[in-house]
Amino acid sequence: MNTDSSAGAVAAVDLGATSGRVMHARVGANTLELTEAARFPNTPVRLWEGSRSALHWDLTGLFSNVLEGLRSVARSEPQLASVGVDAWAVDYGLLRDGRLLGEPYHYRDERTADGVALVHARVSPAELYREGGLQFLPFNSLYQLAHDQETRVSEAADGFLLVPDLITYWLSGQTIAERTNASTTGLLTADGSWNDALIARVGLRRPLFAPLVDAGTGVGSLLPSLDLPFAGSGPSVTAVGSHDTASAVVAVPMDASRGAYISCGTWGLVGVELSERVVGEAGRAANFTNEGGVDGRIRYLHNVMGLWLLSESIREWQRRGLQVSLESLLAEAAALPRPLELFDADDPRFLAPGDLPSRIADWFAERGLRAPASPAGMVRVILESLAEAFAGTVRTAAELSGVPVETVHLVGGGARNALLCQATADRSGLPVLAGPVEATALGNVLVQARSAGLVSGDLETLRALVARNYAPVRYEPR
Repeated sequence: MNTDSSAGAVAAVDLGATSGRVMHARVGANTLELTEAARFPNTPVRLWEGSRSALHWDLTGLFSNVLEGLRSVARSEPQLASVGVDAWAVDYGLLRDGRLLGEPYHYRDERTADGVALVHARVSPAELYREGGLQFLPFNSLYQLAHDQETRVSEAADGFLLVPDLITYWLSGQTIAERTNASTTGLLTADGSWNDALIARVGLRRPLFAPLVDAGTGVGSLLPSLDLPFAGSGPSVTAVGSHDTASAVVAVPMDASRGAYISCGTWGLVGVELSERVVGEAGRAANFTNEGGVDGRIRYLHNVMGLWLLSESIREWQRRGLQVSLESLLAEAAALPRPLELFDADDPRFLAPGDLPSRIADWFAERGLRAPASPAGMVRVILESLAEAFAGTVRTAAELSGVPVETVHLVGGGARNALLCQATADRSGLPVLAGPVEATALGNVLVQARSAGLVSGDLETLRALVARNYAPVRYEPR
């Protein structure tokens, strides 16, 4: 039985690109317990838009699942102190008089490419990097927003909210822009304010953007109209590191002066934590990004394609009628010899949904190489190629930042994948500490708990609490 008198309860709404969850946590000076209250798929939808099929998020469906998850929490914990929301970056909803104008576009929708040309005609990539320090990705928010402005999609809008801020608005009725996720738009200054001059130069309207707040800020109370069965006035809504990677990094049990992290799920976010941005030309050439972290830290990292390569390949094999599962494929792949030839896991051809195994085979064929013939062989080459990309990115992060990386911490869903973890250790030549798997939810609840007075201290103190309660699995390089 838990006897920590400082412990209290909070709930994390944690939305990823393939699934969402609501987590119930008890947190105190010596307590960090996480229980899954609900888990649900996040399945994009294609909607016909006159001349094309466009990919959107089913955000209203996700919100319905969020409410069911919070009802589940309330049944076991009616005295909840707080709720916080994190989600993926860059995508957003447009509003008019507080009403959502349409389901948000998915960052894998092909429209994003048009926005790149529109923005770069006004501001060069080099200047954008000096201003925002952001890695080039064709779906960054400023490119999507420029496209929506040019095509008049946003003409009727008077508000813009990134996905976690939109869920927070539906829970609390308050419109805010939490800084860690706002930093992924490419529209913040170095000091974390909206970049009014850049917003004007790329042709956007400043009134669209909500007031910025820091992680840990109290936003308001849950709306009574949600009819959630919490006792009294119910829990408050707290802004957390609303970019899921920002929350995950909070819970990486690392020494940031000597460690690198890989937050591995749909994407692999590989980098180091800094106190100041690095915006030199070498960083831009390596496509490294400076994103905001909790407590003003900088997440200096590069996006690697991640386990999307594996999950989308499995979906394709299942669409073909093959009877395959992740567990069986991993077991078969582990028994195969280490492949001699790898592919570039960051090749942009792998970004869009569809037949990834054929695209990977084409990559090999274009170079006169033979691709693996079996699904298990393809799984092995995917994981080894990802591990090579992770290892190379860790080395580059160390070189560009000056952090002498001695240990790699791999958190998120990828921490369950022993083959990937061992391959990353082998290819980096560094020990890999895997876990916690639910780092994002843990970082979310820790920020809430600190705001509610259940714990105190800096990020290092919070990470020590994680380390005491979630021992990582160590993989030594072979």
